[in-house]
Amino acid sequence: MSIQFYQGDCLELIKSIPDGSVDMVLTDPSYSSGGLFAGDRKASTRAKYCDTDYNGAARFQNFSGDNMDQRSFTEFMRMVLNKCRQKSKAESVCAVFVDWRNIAAMIDALQAAGWVYRGIVVWDKGNCRPIPNRFRNDCEYVVWGTNGPRKTEYIDGVFVGAGCYHIKSVPTKQKHHQTEKPVELLEKLLAICETGGTVLDPFMGSGSTGVAAVNTGRNFVGMELDPGYFETAKRRIEEAERSVV
Repeated sequence: MSIQFYQGDCLELIKSIPDGSVDMVLTDPSYSSGGLFAGDRKASTRAKYCDTDYNGAARFQNFSGDNMDQRSFTEFMRMVLNKCRQKSKAESVCAVFVDWRNIAAMIDALQAAGWVYRGIVVWDKGNCRPIPNRFRNDCEYVVWGTNGPRKTEYIDGVFVGAGCYHIKSVPTKQKHHQTEKPVELLEKLLAICETGGTVLDPFMGSGSTGVAAVNTGRNFVGMELDPGYFETAKRRIEEAERSVV
């Protein structure tokens, strides 16, 4: 199993990866969301995404890249996903987390980057701030596509993934990041990537995708801009490696 860590700007770091070496891109970038107006988006991630009334994820440092307007967000994600596609094999999969406010922008960015848009996977996270006279925003989403055509085989044992996963959010006391995704969910998404394949995460955060890759026998290449979160990710993934030996 090959595990590689890079600390820095993914737009520069991706250049060092060999072309055609990646089997799946699975990543959870900053959503540049947390509100409908420019003033909302400019707030810190702690203010936008964390409840400070109890032992919540507000105890972690803010992360950058979350203050773009929708046009800038679309263009930034297009650039990143285009570079990821250049490093990906034919038929490989790209799956990117996003929330309801920027889902259209992410779909545009994925397609503009050259991926074939295949649809949306729903993550029902089981919690949401209730707002009177509104529908609850219980879910986040995974926009996914493929690098060109991807064969479909109606044979026994072939992967068929769910369109909606009902998995609870990481409890706040157990989190390592303000917007951490459950390892269980990431493991289920990685099932579309062959065992032993290489998974690229250009926005590694606290390393949950890397942990899921190790747990499921896949190679991993992770990149993270923030030095603090990079060290957290490195520690968690190395712990996961030791536990599977």
